[in-house]
Amino acid sequence: MHRHHDDEEHEHDRGLSHDLPVLARRRMIRLMAGASLIPLAGCTGAEDDTAAASSTSGSSSSSSGTSSAECATIPNETAGPYPGDGSNGVNVLKESGVVRSDITKSFGDSAGGTAEGVPLTVTLTVVDAASGCGTPKQGAAVYLWHCDREGAYSLYSEGVTDENYLRGVQETDDKGQVTFSSVFPGCYAGRWPHIHFEVYGSLDDATAATSITNTSQLAFPQDVCDTVYATDGYGQSVRNLSRLSLEADSIFSDGHDQQLATVTGGVEKGYTATLTVPV
Repeated sequence: MHRHHDDEEHEHDRGLSHDLPVLARRRMIRLMAGASLIPLAGCTGAEDDTAAASSTSGSSSSSSGTSSAECATIPNETAGPYPGDGSNGVNVLKESGVVRSDITKSFGDSAGGTAEGVPLTVTLTVVDAASGCGTPKQGAAVYLWHCDREGAYSLYSEGVTDENYLRGVQETDDKGQVTFSSVFPGCYAGRWPHIHFEVYGSLDDATAATSITNTSQLAFPQDVCDTVYATDGYGQSVRNLSRLSLEADSIFSDGHDQQLATVTGGVEKGYTATLTVPV
């Protein structure tokens, strides 16, 4: 059994000196975006309700709006203590095989394990914020990673330091999209269920682990989490999630409208999470 993150919830902040600039940038972005939206407040007031809406079958809709009136750069967030991009120890980005769409299995010289859990497909659409989110960013790259169903991060957490699953890089296509096949992440103590990702200007930049343009996180709707965590293997996530709320999360508490994924599907056939990522 993997060690869980009772002590790691504080590490996600990576220290006050690290996170104050990040939070300051986020609030400045929100203030600037909010100022430009004041005349349109009557048109966007239902955005949060739409973001939270979902069905009991495990599907949901979120406010990853793409109209020019709503377009703002995705909030920058901490990468947390387990990025695997060389900024905190190990660097998986320079390993052969990291460019892949199926991230459920470890690759290369790892232990060769496979992450178990409810199937999840993640599609991110990277768009140009300066053009009103109407222009796809073809030829960019996304590095995506998250914990397994037990809340452990490959390369770092006890029991999976020799694994590198649930990490991968994809180049955006002509629609600005990348798609990863994965498993639904668990919920560990202190953090709302989420996925980390970094955007790079090109695939070469990503595999060289240089020139990150944006670092952010994707959040999941609560009702989908409740449904997934009722299945085998996610037992500890039920207890951890019951103690949390999206509004009180250390990352998403100051706004999650741009980061709450649209999730459709079900437990048996798996879920699909989509998010528009303006950069």
